[in-house]
Amino acid sequence: MKQDDINRLRERHQKVPISKFFDVRLIDISPGYARVTMKLKAEYNNFHGRIFGGIVMSIADIAFGYAVNSLKEYTVAAQLNIYFTAAAEEDDELTAEAKVIKEGRRAILAEMIVVNQDNKLIAKAAGTGIPSGE
Repeated sequence: MKQDDINRLRERHQKVPISKFFDVRLIDISPGYARVTMKLKAEYNNFHGRIFGGIVMSIADIAFGYAVNSLKEYTVAAQLNIYFTAAAEEDDELTAEAKVIKEGRRAILAEMIVVNQDNKLIAKAAGTGIPSGE
């Protein structure tokens, strides 16, 4: 993918509804790599008063989407696996980093980490993207 295409992804970030809803900031994007951040709110707590795991998964998924689409646009997730290593807390600033580890013709594999503002590991994830060619 060319730098113009990556710039186009960066520009489109401002209009992505889920990124706007969670106020996700795209910090860095390059071929096969993306880093995003978001601030956690009380509204993201589950019935235990902890941050809902789906919120952590969402930031990992957003980083994954940018990383795989930076190589082949219109790549969609076929699967994501996540391993929670620590609870995220209200008011944490989470950073998700995604790195493509294998780019094939039919699938793209990536690994993601999610850390808080103290660089505490909150989750590790892996995903497979399928270029749809649309």
